[in-house]
Amino acid sequence: MQSSFQISEAYRNRCLEILGGRGGGSRFFVFSFFFFSHFPPSQAQKAALRVVTEAAMARLLCLRCGSWTMFLFFLCRRRVWAAEEAAADSCHNLRPGQYLCKEPEIDDGTQEPENCQDAIAWVDCLPAPNVTCRLSNGTEFRFSGEEVGFRRSVPCRNVSAYSYKVAVALSLFLGWLGADRFYLGYPALGVLKFCTVGFCGVGTLVDFVLIAVQMVGPSDGSDYIVDYYGARLHRLSVTERTYRKPHLSP
Repeated sequence: MQSSFQISEAYRNRCLEILGGRGGGSRFFVFSFFFFSHFPPSQAQKAALRVVTEAAMARLLCLRCGSWTMFLFFLCRRRVWAAEEAAADSCHNLRPGQYLCKEPEIDDGTQEPENCQDAIAWVDCLPAPNVTCRLSNGTEFRFSGEEVGFRRSVPCRNVSAYSYKVAVALSLFLGWLGADRFYLGYPALGVLKFCTVGFCGVGTLVDFVLIAVQMVGPSDGSDYIVDYYGARLHRLSVTERTYRKPHLSP
């Protein structure tokens, strides 16, 4: 399917033929009204500059050009200029590919972004070269690819001092003594496992699986310290906001 921005050569020639004939002024008005009604302003700034402006200039240069046609031409040009001004929107509204966000600075101890607060960290984003947008203070700026245009939030986790690797290792080798439960802050279960030799091995196996899949975490509700660029498990849950595809009966 052809994009709205890609106007074929035959379509352009047809526009010139229609607008250059007799009564082109009225046809130009009808065409312009249809064109700008069909294309949103964000699309008109490209397509209109290539088709409508060219057709209008052809009409203006002909001998039968009148003030009415000139008025309609500048009316449409004002619409195009307004679309171009609207394109210089806030830098936060840039589309993917128009900017590049830096990687967050990772803390070696927590393996989370250094400025992580309330499960959110902020990173600097650099608009692409020759991109013009408005800064947070309302100033319109043209970027060269090296200036920071805005900041975006990235998710981070609330960690304390419990390492995932240490918890798995204790559960695997010393789980029958309850060392994993002691480490995670469950002393009662640790003593029980120690006295029963890991519930005769059954509790040791169950705890190892639960800790490995991160179903059992630290007692303070924090997350494990896991390598930021390592293998992390993301738990998916179904809530009332989860989209459910309607069942179609055969």
